[in-house]
Amino acid sequence: MLLIVFWYCVVLSSALPLHGQSIRVPRSDVLVNGEELVYNVRYSFIDLGQVRIKTLDNVQTPTYLAYNTEALIQSYPGIPFVDLHAIYESVIDTGMFSRHFVGKSREDNVWDFSIYDFEYENNRVLLEMGDRDTVVKENDTLSINTLYQDGLSLFFYARDQLFSHENMNIPTLVREQKANTFIDSKKKRSTVETDFVDYPVDVIGFEGRAEFVGIFGMTGDFEGWFSNDEARVPILAKMKVIIGSVTLELMQWKRRGWKPPRGYE
Repeated sequence: MLLIVFWYCVVLSSALPLHGQSIRVPRSDVLVNGEELVYNVRYSFIDLGQVRIKTLDNVQTPTYLAYNTEALIQSYPGIPFVDLHAIYESVIDTGMFSRHFVGKSREDNVWDFSIYDFEYENNRVLLEMGDRDTVVKENDTLSINTLYQDGLSLFFYARDQLFSHENMNIPTLVREQKANTFIDSKKKRSTVETDFVDYPVDVIGFEGRAEFVGIFGMTGDFEGWFSNDEARVPILAKMKVIIGSVTLELMQWKRRGWKPPRGYE
């Protein structure tokens, strides 16, 4: 997943509290056409792979406005015991919830897929699962009574809610199962230093817990540090996976007029 994943990773350097500094609450400007964020995934001193997250274009319907988003997840060549290739595609409503999701993963050169169509007006999600991209092998329907996140839309929802005063219990659909994601947003301002930005970055930290098992075996507690600005871009995160704790660190970015905000040195 990553996502959500992303964005839940080990800090490569210390996060220093800024005592006495007030936190300005910038407006949320998370869904922006053309944004592309690339994260390096590291276990201990070993670079495992990359997560590339894109916001592609608008989706305009008679009843809502949404954005097409995509996450490409792949391991680096030559990494022993790690061969991961996955694609997530999510249609995210401007109200910050999932409208449609496609998840694909490759195993033995065959791509399995899952498709979720959220029909909120009918209080249900229609599911299709199969392989070889187009061969549907199973259909299912889940009843729902609230708005849901998928594994990719959760990444954007967490950004949008960064400055919330609430402890959030977020309904999430992962691996065809209804689950919960908990986020404790306490507005912990700090600075972090990374391998890819040559100055300390001004960030807001939060903690959470995933009550599901996602990609890489992600589950349980996580932490994240997002940029203290309107974009609220994840800079670092810490998450537990099947092999231990891994780090996701922002290594490349493309977003008009944006760069990581400089923190106090």
